[in-house]
Amino acid sequence: MTTQTPIRNRPLPSGVYSGRPWRIHEITEDFDLEDVWALPVQGGADDFPRFVEALMSGDDRDFPAAYRFLFAVRWALGRMLGTDEDEHGLGRRVASLRDRLPDNLRDHPAPERDTSPFQPLYLTDREYAAEIANRTMHGVLHLAWVEDATAPDGYSAQMSVLVRPNGLFGDVYMRFIKPFRYLVVYPALLRTVGRRWETARGMGRCDVSSLSR
Repeated sequence: MTTQTPIRNRPLPSGVYSGRPWRIHEITEDFDLEDVWALPVQGGADDFPRFVEALMSGDDRDFPAAYRFLFAVRWALGRMLGTDEDEHGLGRRVASLRDRLPDNLRDHPAPERDTSPFQPLYLTDREYAAEIANRTMHGVLHLAWVEDATAPDGYSAQMSVLVRPNGLFGDVYMRFIKPFRYLVVYPALLRTVGRRWETARGMGRCDVSSLSR
């Protein structure tokens, strides 16, 4: 039986992201750090790629109804207002950050998920990054595997969100959605991420035990 890692209900100080030598810093100098969150995910030194795979392979139905409803409304408004049209996306309104990747990161492609609006940038043994762009902003999702003395196996996961708003409209939009992110999006996301990882770890332990018989 496993015990899920406790969920932190407040973002972390910005220094836990900006003070570390993450590779993402090399391509996001003109982005602002929006949030840093401790994910309820712990593991060993070699577990990060498996965590990313577990996160990306999940079904959106894992999320609570309130979370799915909020995003359904968000995408409906996007269609109504035209904020998500191709002309505002990556390679159109803004250039993809893939163009900024140094050669030694281009050699670390990240897994893709057809249903995700995010486009992957890279995956290493300690970092994953993906991007999204629309009429309101250009955003980056960054996952990191951090040494953690309080974690039983020595590592825990963090998630950072970076944004570059598109002018005044983008600034107003980001301010408007912030309460919804904190009240609905992040709590649901953290719980679901934690459950997906516990499920993946449980399956891994079952596989190992079956091989040892």
